[in-house]
Amino acid sequence: MKNRSELREIAMKVLYQVYIFQDSKQEYDVKELIKEQIEVENEFVNELVFNIIEKQKDISKIANKYLVDWNIDRLSKVDKAILSIGIYELIYTETPSVVAINEAIELSKKYSDEKVTKMLNATLDKIYHSEEINEQ
Repeated sequence: MKNRSELREIAMKVLYQVYIFQDSKQEYDVKELIKEQIEVENEFVNELVFNIIEKQKDISKIANKYLVDWNIDRLSKVDKAILSIGIYELIYTETPSVVAINEAIELSKKYSDEKVTKMLNATLDKIYHSEEINEQ
């Protein structure tokens, strides 16, 4: 049984693939992408992936509002996936804010460089302290 951190990492990998397919305008099956990453169907992974894809426009809008001199689509696909998961969990779920932020930062430490990790941390922190949280 995988823990939540490992499941978030799986969701990140699936979203990374989704963004590549979307950019290259290729057909893809989200369920198949998930199945390639995790053998047993997992509700948490499904919820993250499908809801983030569904809410990507809103998530990107929020990200762009708080990213300084940057844009979510300029981030690497991995960083976009990590930031999207962080924002989704902060705004749309019951996940404690500190957990949502820490989980995103841990993924970033594993897959990104220090500058990006600091930028994601600052962005998620600003969102956490913003009115966005209270509007949902």
